Amino acid sequence: MTQHARQLGQPTAQPRSPEEAQLDRVPNPHPDTDYCARFTAPEFTSLCPVTGQPDFAILVIDYVPDRWLVESKSLKLYLHSFRDHGAFHEDCTVGIGRRLTALLEPRYLRIGGYWYPRGGIPIDVFWQTGTPPASVWLPDQGVPPYRARG
Repeated sequence: MTQHARQLGQPTAQPRSPEEAQLDRVPNPHPDTDYCARFTAPEFTSLCPVTGQPDFAILVIDYVPDRWLVESKSLKLYLHSFRDHGAFHEDCTVGIGRRLTALLEPRYLRIGGYWYPRGGIPIDVFWQTGTPPASVWLPDQGVPPYRARG
């Protein structure tokens, strides 16, 4: 984990795995203010660890930062590194939430993994660190319950 962005503003090779991917953080310019930052990855892809077939999801990450923000280029590269990574939906979703929490030490973080069906069953996974601060507006994640997701 780094204290500052090392990948921003320079060519960066695509990491081959989530373990190899480097997540960067930058100082929060408003550490005295509770607010929600949201990242949505509408085309997240990983591989089924059993069949090797691709799995697709919409990931929505909401967090209330404290001293650190995640640098968005490093987050994009990290999320893309799952493209050839075999893991179950639960492992991908919770693992991403835990890695971001370890890096950022946010006041609050939640991740929703809205997975497209595998074997005819959608598997949605939700994880959070605790209770959001009372003063934070935390909107609905905006992904409808499964009805062909389109």
